[in-house]
Amino acid sequence: MSQFRKLWLPLVGATLVVSACSNNADNGGNAAATGSASPSASASASESKSEADLAFERGKYDPPIEISTIIMPKEYTKGETKENNVHDRWMLETLGIKHKDTWYPAGSDQYKQQLQLALTSGEKLPDFVMVPTDAVLTNQLIDSGQFMPIDELFDKYANDLWKGHAQEHPELWYPFTKDGKKWNLPIMEYTDNDDTILWLREDWMEKLQLEAPKTIADLEIILDKFKNENPDGLAPKDVYPLAISLKNNTNTWMGGLDWMFGAYGTVQEQWNKDASGNLEYGSVNPGAKQALSKLQEWMDKGYIHPDSALWDEGKSAEIWTKGNAGVLPGANWVPDWPAPDLLKNVPGSKYKAYPVPAGPDGHMGTKWQNSGVNSSFMINKDAKHPEAIILYYNYLLDNLANPQVGSPYEYGFAQGYDWDIIDGQPTNDKDKIKDFFDKFPYITGPARIPDLYMKSLVKLADGGAPETPYEKQLATFRKPENWYAAKVVMSQMDIRKQNYFTGAATPTMISKWNLLRQSELETFNKIIYGKLPVDAFDDFVASWKANGGDQVTQEVNDWFKSVSQQ
Repeated sequence: MSQFRKLWLPLVGATLVVSACSNNADNGGNAAATGSASPSASASASESKSEADLAFERGKYDPPIEISTIIMPKEYTKGETKENNVHDRWMLETLGIKHKDTWYPAGSDQYKQQLQLALTSGEKLPDFVMVPTDAVLTNQLIDSGQFMPIDELFDKYANDLWKGHAQEHPELWYPFTKDGKKWNLPIMEYTDNDDTILWLREDWMEKLQLEAPKTIADLEIILDKFKNENPDGLAPKDVYPLAISLKNNTNTWMGGLDWMFGAYGTVQEQWNKDASGNLEYGSVNPGAKQALSKLQEWMDKGYIHPDSALWDEGKSAEIWTKGNAGVLPGANWVPDWPAPDLLKNVPGSKYKAYPVPAGPDGHMGTKWQNSGVNSSFMINKDAKHPEAIILYYNYLLDNLANPQVGSPYEYGFAQGYDWDIIDGQPTNDKDKIKDFFDKFPYITGPARIPDLYMKSLVKLADGGAPETPYEKQLATFRKPENWYAAKVVMSQMDIRKQNYFTGAATPTMISKWNLLRQSELETFNKIIYGKLPVDAFDDFVASWKANGGDQVTQEVNDWFKSVSQQ
């Protein structure tokens, strides 16, 4: 996933972090109050409740408690430090929680190394351990015996928003399920934020009087006209209309080809469900051969740059931003990056999002690898207050993600940081606030309601007036092209193909997957470049199956049945 995109989302997400479904701090006292109970009966009832139950009733720990956790690198402002900053003061005052012996790794790679070293050396781990999206590391942590299953804690304390999303997307538990138990608390992320759409040079479309491509055949006509009848007067040798990356993965976040394979009934480089409900590897589906055949045609016609095999995702976009390509497969956030470079480099240029086209048999498909989960947390079995992370995250979800008008978080997290009073009016416009700062060291990262982002953008695209603080932020910081792109994304929800294998490498994967993937990449690229005939795909599939692919498929399906039938 693009690191650049991750830098953009906090502009909205960190200021407006999650859902205002309920306010534990405000409502908790009412839940405990009973007009008919005598003082002695109330005192007795309180004494019988656990410290955890009382904290959830009140919305905070009183007296305060200490926890240890992981805080990834953050910036600080106003002379603050990791030991003394606005977030930690807020956490103590609002929730009665303070840090002790917390890890502050220098970066994600260093953090993984620190975790691995702690596991092998027996070093005491923090109460709450953030787990990056890494199936191997997740299973190592589970097998270490240092963590507790979270089933009961989640069922008892997680708020309705969190539980509701997990119930709607049971697949989010698959990476975290082992021996019939759930081991990780999922931290939610915006859904559909990486779904593939096509970004076309709209000024070229208008000048050539072209209509939206509904099929691969339609798109092929557009590619030909972009190259051979270029509206900017570029010679055909200077135009390679389709900007793609063939270096490492073709099912990726920019310059990807998932939509192309999807037009022929599969999505490559991931595990899709077949007609029987079993998992199959998309790259060996017969539809992949048809997609490769069409890509070979397009390479031969000069629609694809011959250096594409050398380009990663970011590099693949450069030919589009320099004005030498007309079609860039990407996500809804392309207007934030890299589209501004196109507008700067090519005066008068315009761009627009289009749905992916259908193949000759009516097939359509894109990747969909996001069930609304970003990272996860595991709870140390020795934690004195294992529920504290849930109290913390509940509060973010209930108060900060989608704050209501009049709430303490209507304009942001902290006055003088991400919002302030300017000329007598509250504002969160970073251009108006001196020393604007919104990189708060939230333990869980900015809390996000998975479907809120897309729903809000679609509302704006449909002409709806922004009403909530969250919607107003989106209207301010997201471009209209982005709004419309979200509408395109949501119009093709039914064609997404989920990658259903999210577990650790199976035994045969450990020994043979690298060679199988290398064979796949080499064969596919050679077919696309015309160095192998299209029929070489059949030999590749036979070899893939015989050299471990069939065994991997069996192991993947065994894993899937073990986690999906809980």
